[in-house]
Amino acid sequence: MSSQPSPTAPAPPQRAPDFFVVGHPKSGTTALHAMLTSHPQIYMPTKEIWFLATEPGAPIPARPTGSGRTPQSLEEYLALFGQATPEQLVGDYSTSYLVSHFAARRIAELQPGARIIALLREPASFLRSLHLQLLQNHTETEQSLRKAIDLEQDRREGRNLPRNGYWLQATQYSEHIRYVEQLRRYRALFDDQHLLVIIYEDYRRENDATLRKIQRFLQIDHTRPIATTDANPSVRVRAQRLHELIHTVAEGQGPVTRAVRSAVSAAAPRAISRQSAVAIRDRIFLSSPPPPDERLMSDLRRRFKPEVVALSEYLDRDLVTLWGYGDIG
Repeated sequence: MSSQPSPTAPAPPQRAPDFFVVGHPKSGTTALHAMLTSHPQIYMPTKEIWFLATEPGAPIPARPTGSGRTPQSLEEYLALFGQATPEQLVGDYSTSYLVSHFAARRIAELQPGARIIALLREPASFLRSLHLQLLQNHTETEQSLRKAIDLEQDRREGRNLPRNGYWLQATQYSEHIRYVEQLRRYRALFDDQHLLVIIYEDYRRENDATLRKIQRFLQIDHTRPIATTDANPSVRVRAQRLHELIHTVAEGQGPVTRAVRSAVSAAAPRAISRQSAVAIRDRIFLSSPPPPDERLMSDLRRRFKPEVVALSEYLDRDLVTLWGYGDIG
């Protein structure tokens, strides 16, 4: 008597995220991700998933170096959350979701009851930190922030594009500062009880209280001790062209790249780890950022004051004073 094959066990049901941290970058999101993932009631996989940031059917951009492969289908995306326990809330952290014109709608379609956390920062300091970050991860090659902003129109038309880059839309700097427009996309789809706006300066000044507020918003235990952290600080790239060359060799293909890699491997100690190599590279190429160009900061604040005024009215909060825009004409 032949034995019948045992039935295949059903796959566990896939879960959509319960909440989304939607950005902006350089506004405390990396530290928030680290602190939230330390909470036992939270499950968040790798940060910067990005899957919902693009229009359905459009090519999905690559994620930042070291963040892993971008999911190419809804099934791949949902599989990222498969290790969460039934008692945990599942979260997606992607700083591209706030500036994206499509993420809010796609999130609402996937999870209509999702909770949304948006982090906003004073525009001039935000753009300066963003520019330094984009130089570091090879999305930007223009070392002058003023010149990089002046290149926006050229880049919209496909000219003067950086040679490398995983997120060329990020170099449209002024698009990041459309705060009210970005929040309206979410408020059109989620009620006020499901949207929390965090101001970066509050988060820096009152870290513990802000984290408790976020935990209450997510309806998780907010009485647990919090191990606060400061992650992803702004840095300056010392030698931009050499830094780009090393990145190109590390990421590229072809006989020249393979030859360089082989030579480096032969010369390097066998015991050195990838983490050690990255740390050595960062010590060589990265340093504390220089003082900000105060004239440029004033120009940016003057340019974006109308947005700060509009955001103050939209949130019913005096950000003009908080961010130091009161004396700007």
